[in-house]
Amino acid sequence: MNTRLRSLVVAALSLYLWGAVAAGAAGEVTLGGSFHLIDQDGKPRTDADFRGAYPLIYFGFTRCPDLCPRSLGTMTAALDELEQRAPDKAGRVTPIFITVDPERDDAATIKSYIAAFHPRLVGLTGAAEEIDRVTRDYGAFYAPVPQQGGDYAMDHSGFILLMGPAGEYLTHFESSVGAEELARELEQRVAP
Repeated sequence: MNTRLRSLVVAALSLYLWGAVAAGAAGEVTLGGSFHLIDQDGKPRTDADFRGAYPLIYFGFTRCPDLCPRSLGTMTAALDELEQRAPDKAGRVTPIFITVDPERDDAATIKSYIAAFHPRLVGLTGAAEEIDRVTRDYGAFYAPVPQQGGDYAMDHSGFILLMGPAGEYLTHFESSVGAEELARELEQRVAP
């Protein structure tokens, strides 16, 4: 992502998160909401499927050359670390990858992609309209970037969201978060 576009994305996300805080009661962030998507096995999934768990959500796409594999790798390493330190807490975290490129990321493509990461990682795709709504509701950003030959890449936000067991927003982590820091934060925030 070029520097100017990255700055615009960060500014837009900051304004969105500020607005979400301003709109919430007593300073609560109002990110999140219902969704109806398809998992890597072609099974319909909704936000209700993850109630009782702590969804750790990342929005990206399977053709992403750097940010997505790095962030999913960080999530994997953090969960591996948490499984060693606090296995009960680790079992309550559900890592989720939601594509921002549903045109190319069908269930089979996502299944192949997420196999390289945590074994409990759930990959989700769906209709473009539903992906648009979910990304907006969860404060994520994405935009296609035309490439030579008619192909395209995707610029997208790179944060990781942690949601609570009732679907409530708990916090988010910047793409620069390390696995050890993420594991520590999860250990502190997840109830046994």
